[in-house]
Amino acid sequence: MTEPDRIVGELLQPGGYLKLMELGLEDCVEEIDAQRVLGYALLKDGRNTKLSYPLEKFHSDVAGRSFHNGRFIQKMRQKAASLPNVHLEQGTVTSLLEEGGMVKGVQYKTKSGEELKAYAPLTIVCDGCFSNLRRVLCSPKVDVPSCFVGLVLENCQLPHPNHGHVILANPSPILCYPISSTEIRCLVDIPGQKVPSMATGEMAKYLKTVVAPQIPPELHDSFIAAIDKGSIRTMPNRSMPAAPLPTPGALLMGDAFNMRHPLTGGGMTVAFSDIVVLRNLLKPLGNLHDASSLCKYLESFYTLRKPVASTINTLAGALYKVFCASTDQAKNEMREACFDYLSLGGVFSNGPIALLSGLNPRPLSLVAHFFAVAIYGVGRLMLPVPSPKRMWIGARLVSGACGIIFPIIKAEGVRQMFFPATVPAYYRAPPPME
Repeated sequence: MTEPDRIVGELLQPGGYLKLMELGLEDCVEEIDAQRVLGYALLKDGRNTKLSYPLEKFHSDVAGRSFHNGRFIQKMRQKAASLPNVHLEQGTVTSLLEEGGMVKGVQYKTKSGEELKAYAPLTIVCDGCFSNLRRVLCSPKVDVPSCFVGLVLENCQLPHPNHGHVILANPSPILCYPISSTEIRCLVDIPGQKVPSMATGEMAKYLKTVVAPQIPPELHDSFIAAIDKGSIRTMPNRSMPAAPLPTPGALLMGDAFNMRHPLTGGGMTVAFSDIVVLRNLLKPLGNLHDASSLCKYLESFYTLRKPVASTINTLAGALYKVFCASTDQAKNEMREACFDYLSLGGVFSNGPIALLSGLNPRPLSLVAHFFAVAIYGVGRLMLPVPSPKRMWIGARLVSGACGIIFPIIKAEGVRQMFFPATVPAYYRAPPPME
């Protein structure tokens, strides 16, 4: 129960903050020096554009929040522990207790090495991205497209205060956002599963020679100072579509169940949104003891969570692919078109930002904007006079766009994503109470 120290889970989108409010947990972001986040800034080749969250319709308190992940976790633990019907126990779960295809509880090891068992009518498994329990409850297909290298920059100001910054660097994006009133988190994305070695000094050299020249001038000195200080952390970026195996007596949640590229900072928004869906399903139940009918009833969870989860997941995967630099001219045109499309402002930036922030999680809106960017890119290639070469690049741009978004949608599930009401599990009555 000590405070975790992690480089992920530090940015909560406004949509996630709204879910926190629904759960009555909004005070968990107070007194931890959390910073309000009002939107994003995109930086590319010396140009920049500011994209604000469309927050006009919401209470003035609603905005994104960024903070030290560990401080936020501790606040939520304290809040949970303060409830009269909650008993916190610390241990390392070694396995789920199964009996006849039904999960009855967990086996765990205490700090002193004692092996104990705990039984419950419903076990919620949320052991994070490195989950070793998920294999029983889902069929995991984990992809590691890249790694984040995390640094903390001190004594500097972001070009746009209270905004997350995405630098469209080469070979892939760099993120910067405040995590306290004096610190800025910088996450450098490195494609692939291998990062330069820290021990040999390769990492410091890479950050200084390849990354530092692409960092905004305001942050440059602090960036170099952070490298010299040597507190560099790395984290593999995982993505895994939700592929549940409904099992009586257990339910999988969080990163153990579903992950997306952390570029858009959507992980906690999906998690809190899932918790609200589950809370609403469990609320009318008097008890949880009929495991098999409860399992059938909770199958609707997987469909009801889809609009929010699939929108945020698809956007994260698609944007990451679009924002990476490439030697392919068609891919670079798409990246350029995306930057310019968002820079147009108005509906062109509000729509995508409402999707990214979790304020308007509509899958159809996502697909519409994604293809609008592609068409915008093709349109620019055709002006003033289309040439065969430019038409060919345009055709490759559109086929590239399809190649990015359709596999992600397929993995998310077309029917659940766009037509959830046609899924039988969408309307499940609560099981009768004994």
